[in-house]
Amino acid sequence: MRTIVLSGFMATGKTTVGQRLAVRLGLPFVDTDDAIARDAGRSVADLWRDEGEAAFRAREAEAIAPLLRDPAPKVIALGGGSVTNRALRHLALDRAFVVTLTAPPAVVVARAGQLASRPNLAQGGDAGARAAHLLEERAAAYAEAHLTLATDAMDPDAVVEAIVAGAQRDPIGVALGRRTYQVDVVIGQPARLTDALARLAPSSLVVVTDSHVQRARSKALDAALSSLAFPATRVTLPSGEAHKTIATVGTIWDAALGAGVDRDAVLVAFGGGVVGDLTGFAAATLLRGVRFVQVPTTLLAMVDAAVGGKTGFDHPAGKNLVGAFHQPSAVVADLEHLTTLPARERTAGLAEVVKIALACDGELLAQLEASADAVARGEPAALAPVVRRAIEDKAKIVRDDEHEAGARALLNLGHTIGHALEAHGGYARYLHGEAVAIGTVLELEAAWHLGLTSKEIVDRARAITLRLGLPAHAAPAEVAASWSFVGADKKRRGASIKLPVVGVIGAAEVRDVALGELRAAALAGV
Repeated sequence: MRTIVLSGFMATGKTTVGQRLAVRLGLPFVDTDDAIARDAGRSVADLWRDEGEAAFRAREAEAIAPLLRDPAPKVIALGGGSVTNRALRHLALDRAFVVTLTAPPAVVVARAGQLASRPNLAQGGDAGARAAHLLEERAAAYAEAHLTLATDAMDPDAVVEAIVAGAQRDPIGVALGRRTYQVDVVIGQPARLTDALARLAPSSLVVVTDSHVQRARSKALDAALSSLAFPATRVTLPSGEAHKTIATVGTIWDAALGAGVDRDAVLVAFGGGVVGDLTGFAAATLLRGVRFVQVPTTLLAMVDAAVGGKTGFDHPAGKNLVGAFHQPSAVVADLEHLTTLPARERTAGLAEVVKIALACDGELLAQLEASADAVARGEPAALAPVVRRAIEDKAKIVRDDEHEAGARALLNLGHTIGHALEAHGGYARYLHGEAVAIGTVLELEAAWHLGLTSKEIVDRARAITLRLGLPAHAAPAEVAASWSFVGADKKRRGASIKLPVVGVIGAAEVRDVALGELRAAALAGV
């Protein structure tokens, strides 16, 4: 069990619930306001009045950060404004299960008692207006949680049981303010999708899949949808990257509009990366934006395409050249879907795990190397922690750089050459993951020829790629013939391109590399 953090505005019940929760789970309880007051020898109200908010927030951070870094599980009740500190909030999300407790302003004021002990609430003379103002000001921070519960509608014991259930569920949070969503990683639990859709309370559903997934996984989809009362329209697309076009998006639009959807509808992408990208783009543009849920059925989609909000379709000039950022409202990654996935498809998905490990997470790379044989065989016990960690890594990058203005570009490792090989082969010669695997090794070899990385890193990348059953080489003639597609890459800036370079495992950097130099170095590597 991880530490459980209770966040939320003052008088929402954090201390009451926290004490009961700690007893329920047999864990120690820490109220950070009490701890700060004890250490300072003065009340929180006095500290606030005498030192000001900025100094008090600094005290909070000094008190809370060590509690979060301590691996021993505990229940922590935070002060009402603690999570306005972005770094502290994200540390809590990384190290604990974060629950936000809510209550409307009138309930807060009624529960708050003497305003002398609530100096922040007392400002301005109108406690209700002040509470409403602060709640709105902090709404985005409070939304960045794994679970949100309204304490005005539940008694404390019911809140405790909901938190226990949420902690057992243990989703990954993608923290994006009010658009925060959770990723469930499970094995054989169709009810997780049922619950995710029920929480969204849609007016109707449009469920999009493809012909291959429909044949292989329709029973699992039916099981997840069977207990839901929302009207559902089914759309089955032709399978394959060749159909990732604007015409196929039009098929989704036509079905949704024909069913009379409104802005409370939810689209469900049940399939691999192609289905996810097309459904996400359709949702981004339908009625100028409706919600959608990602249900990835391939390993590639689970660790990459389903998380982060990149949507779109291909163009004759290249891959994914038209699209939009549109975040899902939930992601449910059930590894049971991989049991009917062809071995080649499952293996191809590991390329994105290798990419994330090389660029962002040296410990994940070591984990892959230690369990490569079992991971390559698709053994759930070996695959599940790798998938979860890769998603956690991507979630952290997305929250810090949603629109790829900085660190998120690191996730393009292998994609410059990989996308070119895919496009040159008409999206038929290589699966996406296979092309990325080749591209990752070739880009690292090119970086070595340019003096930007070491031979040891290139060799390590090639070795894990081959151990996992992925290709790591392309013929020079094929690389040369595909190079025209590099010129159409989204990352190109004039005569140069932004290339992720792994100079240190897990700490890649994006470099501007001249296209001519990259081409010469890439061909030298093959």
